[in-house]
Amino acid sequence: MAEKIKRYVTRTSARKAVKYMKKDPEKSLPKLMEWADRIDRTGAFENHRNAFRGAIEDPENNWHILLKKVWTDVDEGVRTRLFENFIINACFEGLTRQRENEKKYGCNIPWAILISPTTACNLHCTGCWAANYQKQKNLSFETMDYIVRQAKDLGTYMFIFTGGEPLVRKDDIIKLCEAHPDCVFLAFTNGTLIDNDFAYEMLRVKNFIPAISIEGFEEENDFRRGKGTYKQILDAFEILRQKKLPFGVSCCYTSKNAELIGSEEFFDFLVAQKAFFSWLFLYMPIGNHADASLMVSAEQREYMYHQIRKFRKTKPLFTMDFWNDGDAVGGCIAAGRRYLHINALGQVEPCAFVHYSDSDIHHKTLLQAYRSPLFMEYRKNQPFNENLLRPCPILDNAGKLAEMVDWCNAKSTDMASPEDVHTYCDKCRSAAEKWAPVADRLWKQNPKNPMREEVGQ
Repeated sequence: MAEKIKRYVTRTSARKAVKYMKKDPEKSLPKLMEWADRIDRTGAFENHRNAFRGAIEDPENNWHILLKKVWTDVDEGVRTRLFENFIINACFEGLTRQRENEKKYGCNIPWAILISPTTACNLHCTGCWAANYQKQKNLSFETMDYIVRQAKDLGTYMFIFTGGEPLVRKDDIIKLCEAHPDCVFLAFTNGTLIDNDFAYEMLRVKNFIPAISIEGFEEENDFRRGKGTYKQILDAFEILRQKKLPFGVSCCYTSKNAELIGSEEFFDFLVAQKAFFSWLFLYMPIGNHADASLMVSAEQREYMYHQIRKFRKTKPLFTMDFWNDGDAVGGCIAAGRRYLHINALGQVEPCAFVHYSDSDIHHKTLLQAYRSPLFMEYRKNQPFNENLLRPCPILDNAGKLAEMVDWCNAKSTDMASPEDVHTYCDKCRSAAEKWAPVADRLWKQNPKNPMREEVGQ
């Protein structure tokens, strides 16, 4: 009963907060902070609230500028829906229920679930596993709906689509947005299938955000993705801006483009395009046909480490690096600690970069998958290193993934060509050994990070 009353109070407060969203940001932001202070009774978000308060009070602050864009560049209905779904459902209420269920069931409960609706893609990018997979596999709408419903029962309201190209299934994705108006749906997409008709659908459902993949400027982007894709990406940006729909970008940096992706010129380009966020990933040699020469060097990875932290303080763009921000999230977030991946066959994988599994959503519930031997082995070993700048069991801690996969007898889920886990880890061993002394030096230089969670949380 007490929990129901607490949630009722949260919802009532949220409705008041939503009213603030209709006003101009100079008046709305302080009111929203007052609401956040009241609702965060346990102090779980104290560091986040303090950071936002500092930004709100300084009109020259890059985060203040970014927050104002939420009012000037986003449709009012979309802004209101995303505020409630992301801040209230996914963060405040969702995190509380996730932690309750973690204690109840003794396993990780994720904040977000990454889903591949299909293996199909309209491009053939260099280095991508999908480029070598000819057979098309799909998760049915019913299966994806079943996943979302189970996840919400456990406190997860954030869902991210990848592929293949997820917008090959755009009709079913919109249908999911309609069926679950209380969730946030995001997709990593190449952007070439975003047209005016789909933008109007996004405006209608109000809870879908694209993260458009871009590899640099025209030469670098089209090197991997094919001639003409850069122009199509710019067209997608323009359509989304016209409709006042929020969007971000996804950038994979490789040995060929790291210096460009991390350059001020490129960051300024993203800001000028009015992107709200940038998710950065370094290239991983997944699959037997992967080109390991595209892996970044330790020097390039350190360059990105410094550049991202510099621009995070100066550019109105929320930037995340999947590997180099390990100190911000307490290390590896895979296997349900914060997220997991379900592929187009329904196999439940710890991570989008770990194509090994011992669970299938067609034969296990989500909770059973969370408690599977592979996921529990991840949980037992997280964080994989006391140095949170070495979070990954593949790239940063040589052979650790192979140990867990062997112990659990998990199987390769690579659809193009099943890859032995030792082969995969061996391809990353040299990079791990070269990054270790660099990461240790960086860790000693800045061992405390105000964004960091408690290790092992």
